[in-house]
Amino acid sequence: MTSLLLAQDFPPMGGGIARLQGELARRYPPGELIVSTPQDPDSAEVDAQFGGAVDRLPIGRRRTKSLPGLLLWSRRAASLAREHRVRFVYCGNVKPAGYPARWVYERTRSPYCIFLYGADLLSEQHKYHHSRLKRRSSRAILGGAAALVAISNWTRDLALTVLGELGLDGHGQRLRVVHLGTDPARFRPGVDAAELRRRLELPDGRDGARWLLTVARLEPHKGIDTVLQALPAILARAPDIHYAVAGAGAAAEREKLERLAGKLGVAERVSFLGEVSERDLPALYSTAAVYVGASRRAERIGVEGFGISLVEASACGLPVVAGNSGGVPDAVREGETGFLVPPEDPAAFCDAICRLLADDALARRVGAAGRRAVETYYNWDRVVRDLRAIEAEVVAR
Repeated sequence: MTSLLLAQDFPPMGGGIARLQGELARRYPPGELIVSTPQDPDSAEVDAQFGGAVDRLPIGRRRTKSLPGLLLWSRRAASLAREHRVRFVYCGNVKPAGYPARWVYERTRSPYCIFLYGADLLSEQHKYHHSRLKRRSSRAILGGAAALVAISNWTRDLALTVLGELGLDGHGQRLRVVHLGTDPARFRPGVDAAELRRRLELPDGRDGARWLLTVARLEPHKGIDTVLQALPAILARAPDIHYAVAGAGAAAEREKLERLAGKLGVAERVSFLGEVSERDLPALYSTAAVYVGASRRAERIGVEGFGISLVEASACGLPVVAGNSGGVPDAVREGETGFLVPPEDPAAFCDAICRLLADDALARRVGAAGRRAVETYYNWDRVVRDLRAIEAEVVAR
């Protein structure tokens, strides 16, 4: 008997959702999980790591959102479920993966659970408020799930609201919270960053520089503009500070942030690094003195459901300053692994950051607490144990 993972987002794709799906597949007992996921031109090397457990669709991610693509995925998933006698299905997101999950359930009675993140639920909420058809599909997919897995308490509360609006109030008892994690063997203090510093032209302390770091896509809800607005006041108190931002995004968003940095007179202290490879991330964290995650609610669906980069930074022994919004408080333990501040208050970010920069003992203590939290809780082994316990509970029931 095996389990099936329907993953719209899966390595080599980046991002927290793909990371979760990949780590679930990597840590599952060999031979007990099959992954069904869209085609990716760079997937061969990644898929080889999973020993044949990955079944790639003949279409890419974009086409899985079309009706022909959904039919193809649904039929392929049902075929896999029969061939491998699947007893349980992990559904990587509400849509589009929810459609083949429901299809498999209707034809094989294999129960499924759905991962819920935050922005996905906000998107569904917007759609079903404006479309009866979307309302019916959301109700069918969420209502058919044997379990719902939220990545934070904030996401759980939003899910309860969505279930209530869909007339599925009783399904709240199927809802579980599973906080995300990282790999403490990969992300750890003391990774040699000398070569990366040279390549990215990041001077170190010997050159009279300390770095603040943000690892995030260049999107409005990530709050990079808030950090830029805080930077002049930070520099007045800590003149050696530089700020590095690692992440891709729309050219227009990067240009807007660069213009803001210029307007504030801090452009020479800010480095937009673009997308940094997964391989280089541990070394990148090792270049920083403080990690800053200024996420906030923005636009219609802009929100941080948890924030994997926050626990990656903690794993590397970095103290964290983060915006108190969305699921971030579940990733940063206030006063222990970092400090939570109002997400759109540059002065509050300045005060918290400068407090850590001015007190080496405090920064070391907070960073060490973050490392312990990852070793004992915020790690993928614990995440997968929690998920397999939910699976066992559902199958037994």
